[in-house]
Amino acid sequence: MELSVYKIDGTESGKKVTLDAEIFGIEPNNHAIYLDVKQYLANQRQGTHKTKEKWEVARSTKKIIRQKGSGGARHGSTKSPTMVGGGRAFGPQPRDYRFKLNKKLKQLARFSALSYKAQENAITLVEPFAMEAPKTKEFIKILENLKANSRRTLFVLPENSDNIYISSRNLQNVNVITVDEINTYAIMNSYHMVMVDGVQDILAERRK
Repeated sequence: MELSVYKIDGTESGKKVTLDAEIFGIEPNNHAIYLDVKQYLANQRQGTHKTKEKWEVARSTKKIIRQKGSGGARHGSTKSPTMVGGGRAFGPQPRDYRFKLNKKLKQLARFSALSYKAQENAITLVEPFAMEAPKTKEFIKILENLKANSRRTLFVLPENSDNIYISSRNLQNVNVITVDEINTYAIMNSYHMVMVDGVQDILAERRK
């Protein structure tokens, strides 16, 4: 797949780039994408949820009513889950939601997501650029020039740039990451990808 490289003013630079077919042109594997996204979301969970069980509730242990003769059900403690204010039966406990996936499976999922974006013509290449200072208005103008500001956009940089990141930080529909941080969830959660020229070469190099 061949793409034109644009300048930040929205005009073509005249340079053409051919995307690696083994990264941007494979047959997408939906199950691999599902597993990788599931792992990413699971890893975001703190797992600190907690409710008190019967033995943890601070209430009197005095027997409420006598065992027999009342005509009602027997009750031994106000800590019982059947009592208002009692402990919770089988409530959530702290746990770790993380699980492991093989590197090749994660790579397949990433390449599948990139291939989907290529099939949808949702990838734009832009010349490397720098911002002298954090300017959100200036960054919005760049997105408008590239026609990438209408829906959720993933902006991928070859290396970290504080000024670009800070300029985009208040934009709800823009996610700026480096090529080191690229993941299946970020790709699939965006409608459009803007890659700085050179990111595709880094991805191709790491595939080997």
